Amino acid sequence: MDLETHNESPPGRSKTKTMMQRLLVALNCVLLGIGVTGAQLLTRLYYSKGGHRQWLSSWLQSGAWPLLLIPLAASYATRRARARGAAAAPVLLTPPPILLAAVGLGLISGVDNFLYAWGLEFLPVSTSAILISTQLVFTVFFAFLIVRQRLTPATVNAVVLLTVGAVVLGLHVSSDRPPGVTRGKYWLGFELTLGAALLYGVFMPLVELAYKFAAAGGGRALTYAVVMEVQLVIGFVATVFCTVGMIVNKDFQIVKLQNEEENSCKMKKKTVDFKTLWDRHSKSRKP
Repeated sequence: MDLETHNESPPGRSKTKTMMQRLLVALNCVLLGIGVTGAQLLTRLYYSKGGHRQWLSSWLQSGAWPLLLIPLAASYATRRARARGAAAAPVLLTPPPILLAAVGLGLISGVDNFLYAWGLEFLPVSTSAILISTQLVFTVFFAFLIVRQRLTPATVNAVVLLTVGAVVLGLHVSSDRPPGVTRGKYWLGFELTLGAALLYGVFMPLVELAYKFAAAGGGRALTYAVVMEVQLVIGFVATVFCTVGMIVNKDFQIVKLQNEEENSCKMKKKTVDFKTLWDRHSKSRKP
């Protein structure tokens, strides 16, 4: 899980390392699938129940970044054990210029999260999921421009199908609008979600470019720890960006007032229920 120089490894060790890498990729894919699906459903449920805090919804998309400290701590502990001393074990493996680039990527991620959360307020989950999947179209285009990614027939077919799907959704605006959403707000959500897909299509090739620069020079290999360090910085900066948005939008004050009102309503309900039970008890004692 660290950044090492290329050298000859025994066949058994190389096979084990490859298996571990595949398991980590599979684990990340499973967690990503669960997170994306659950986040879309919960965010749409929040809006359908009367929520309107877009900055809060976008904050939740990156607010779990401290969880990345767990694998990073394990990686550092492994390096320290191998080096037999803290002095020889660097805390961070990612070069400083790449960490600085990750700060910029974090800002892009924060803006993208906000656009997506805002657009989901006016769209059903199915429509939003199809629109946000058009990020593949933009990713393919910008990957070709930024990292010279080669186009394949399968990629072109996927791009065409997703483009056609987005056009079909645009032609059936009135059929899937959520209750209370006007035609204008629906189109706003449509444009915001496409904007989020476009921005994410730029974001992914830039991340890959950062990884390439991280692995360039010195015969170093890109490893899981480096990827996690970059992702940690991206998540932290995106969360800070959304936190600033919440402060400017006074979301903290509003959420606090909503909690106080909810607690007050619960207390009033309990008081009424207690009074009703006491009245019934008093009446039952009368001859």
